[in-house]
Amino acid sequence: MDREAQRAALAALMAERGTSFAELSRVIGRNPAYLQQYVRRGSPRELAERDRARLAAYLGVAEALLGGRPNETNVDVPRIDVGASAGPGGLVDAEDRRQPFAFPAALLRQLGVRTSAASMIRVQGDSMSPTLEDGDEILVNRDARRVEGRGGVFVLRLDGELIVKRLRPAVGGVEVVSDNPAYPPRVVPARAIEVIGRVAWLSRAI
Repeated sequence: MDREAQRAALAALMAERGTSFAELSRVIGRNPAYLQQYVRRGSPRELAERDRARLAAYLGVAEALLGGRPNETNVDVPRIDVGASAGPGGLVDAEDRRQPFAFPAALLRQLGVRTSAASMIRVQGDSMSPTLEDGDEILVNRDARRVEGRGGVFVLRLDGELIVKRLRPAVGGVEVVSDNPAYPPRVVPARAIEVIGRVAWLSRAI
């Protein structure tokens, strides 16, 4: 597929999904005008592999449609049929598996997540809004369980509940933070938390 066809394919997908250049540019961590310049001015001349993989996953299409290698494969990432609560917490009785999530292998490589350490979990609640919204599906890297430095967003068990929160090292333990200011932070002893893994990516319906 030549570069002009790649740009036309992206423009057609955007029209079909009703999304904007600015929204998709944010998905790949670029400035709001980045994809508009790519489609309308041909700058950059082609998408970086990382950007292409993220766009394909977000739009739910094969990466080849946006100029990726035709033989690029997806890998099956297990979906855990429980909602990691972004509210007060949801008690977990069972973790039944649903249909696996077909995840682009190239994107997993770019994110640095091993296939065997990857899981998808659905978010419930609003306490992590606007970072994570109710209904989002998040990719959890079970290899990344250390809470250090500036911390990050993790899935964890606390008091028997599966939740997703921002964790930071703190004096006396770990600070458990909600991005929604309506939910106050708290500090809990490190031994009281079972960290499942760090959130590496999210899937959100448009």
